[in-house]
Amino acid sequence: MTDYPIDPELQPWLAMLPSIELTDIVASRAAMDELLKVLPAVEIPAGIEIREVSIPGRDGAPDIKARVYAPTDSDGSLRPGYLNIHGGGFVMGDLDTFEQAPVDVAATGVVVVAPDYRLAPEHPFPAGLEDCYAALEWLAGNAAELGVDPQRIAVGGESAGGGLAAAVALLARDRQGPAICFQLLDIPELDDRLETLSMRTFVDTPIWNRPSAELSWKYYLSGAPEVLGLQYAAPSRAEDFAGLPPAFVAVCEFDPLRDEGLIYAQRLLAAGVSTELHHYPGTFHGSGIVQAAAITRRMLADKATALAKALGTS
Repeated sequence: MTDYPIDPELQPWLAMLPSIELTDIVASRAAMDELLKVLPAVEIPAGIEIREVSIPGRDGAPDIKARVYAPTDSDGSLRPGYLNIHGGGFVMGDLDTFEQAPVDVAATGVVVVAPDYRLAPEHPFPAGLEDCYAALEWLAGNAAELGVDPQRIAVGGESAGGGLAAAVALLARDRQGPAICFQLLDIPELDDRLETLSMRTFVDTPIWNRPSAELSWKYYLSGAPEVLGLQYAAPSRAEDFAGLPPAFVAVCEFDPLRDEGLIYAQRLLAAGVSTELHHYPGTFHGSGIVQAAAITRRMLADKATALAKALGTS
């Protein structure tokens, strides 16, 4: 249990959540697998076709396994596209662990591409980011075959996936790559400096806390981050936010990542980037797994509404 005033509907779940200690990566990944067992199975609604594809890696990197979630009830018109990047602190997670999000987006009439990017510490930055960027290039380059409107491609993710989504948006701007119309940054992991008030305060919060964040960044940055640039590993270090796509940023009250998300949204706004920001009281990092809670339903509805508006599916 915890002394934090967690939302009453979330409280009963705290005792069931496994302890994820990143000191042992193998054990941490096994704990995440155990977490899946207590969650409702992902339901694939009718009208969605799922297929696995192999995306060429950039600059000789290995191919990337990915899943494409495509609506089948097409009238021949082009659909929006969405690059969904899973979370897991840069060191955990796969396409099965976080499948609910791409399924939910595809159910709204969007073609979703979800890459199974390489994880640290075996593959430190920039490996995972370059895999995600390669998936964006593949989505845009195969837009006609996928039935996607190349002017309506968004990118998004949760936690580390949100940080990677922000980094993909920065790379696409700086490399003059595929156009991104929207970035959805859900409880994003953005800043390796660990200096915010929430990061200093929340050392024992559920699912994610400062010790986890410290090890996450240690593993992710264990290679040679200077080869690409630290600002693409930790987007909060970027100095210029001008020209980035409109954003949706969501943060949880009892999450060490809370303040870096708030600050990132403010900096986007200061740079003239249209940004929608939500802070959810009584929540903790990853509390959205409790799908029946009213606060979770509100969080999901806010994301869905913002994405639908950005992609023109509302």
